[in-house]
Amino acid sequence: MKKLRYWIRRNFGFSQREVNGFLVLIGAMVLLTAAPLLFKWLTKPETGAFGNPSDRHLLDSLVAQLEARQPEPKGRKKVYQLPVALQPFNPNHLTEAQWQELGMPAYMAKRILNYRSKVGDFTYKAQLGTIYGLPDSVFQALYPYIQLPETKPDRYNRTQGIAANSRMAPNPNWANNPRPRERFILAPFNINAADTTQLKQIRGIGSKLSARIVKYRDGLGGFHSMAQVQEVYGLPPAVVDSLHKYTFVPKANMLKQIRLNQAKADELKAHPYISSNVARAIVAYREQHGDFQQVEDIRQIKIVTAELFEKVRPYLEL
Repeated sequence: MKKLRYWIRRNFGFSQREVNGFLVLIGAMVLLTAAPLLFKWLTKPETGAFGNPSDRHLLDSLVAQLEARQPEPKGRKKVYQLPVALQPFNPNHLTEAQWQELGMPAYMAKRILNYRSKVGDFTYKAQLGTIYGLPDSVFQALYPYIQLPETKPDRYNRTQGIAANSRMAPNPNWANNPRPRERFILAPFNINAADTTQLKQIRGIGSKLSARIVKYRDGLGGFHSMAQVQEVYGLPPAVVDSLHKYTFVPKANMLKQIRLNQAKADELKAHPYISSNVARAIVAYREQHGDFQQVEDIRQIKIVTAELFEKVRPYLEL
């Protein structure tokens, strides 16, 4: 070490204090360079981490979900041909051939069976809708015929059933192998009746986005089509897709409507589809020509385009 210090002082012209600082700096640089390799070696996972049966069950569940999300091979067409007359069915009892008779493509039938074998039987209707790649329109068509409960069975009843089964077939390792945690599955709900708490159950929607959705919906007077969801400012495409998957607009939908022959300009322009100019033009036309005889009469106003009329028509009445 003395020879090294002498060599550094002679070649670099450092003082004794500068030599000490130089050596400390070099040592720190070596340690920082080796730190990632040392950390990786210290945190190397041990083998056999999934030896526990409950852990293996959880791993199988994750594998099933990952396999279900594999992209479809190029050129494969997603063809769904539902029977004209659907019959009630239990998705836990159907074979691959029976799923295909129900209108599923072969790859989707295999995906459903793989999910059921890895994760477990379906326990309520909405769980079938979580299968990746199953179109929402197909699921909604099948929904009334699924012979399962409408809502998720509560934990208490499921525990009772498991306890009863355990009394019939005792398992000496039950105490050491606790039941794996159930995966939360969200059932589709009415977007026009949902509050911010319910919307926040969807992944990607927090307090700000949920409040923004509710505010826009209330400003419209309710959604009459799920396509309107993408009009909400700042919604990422993934969130829009999730809203299409987990929410719906009921067929018997009551919208808040504006009365054309009574509404003032301020009331009209409060609607997201009606600008201030259009609101003033509607009021001016009404004052000049008298009350509207039918909603279509606002098409006589030049600045009311065909596109605007189609958007605002569901929210207008006389």
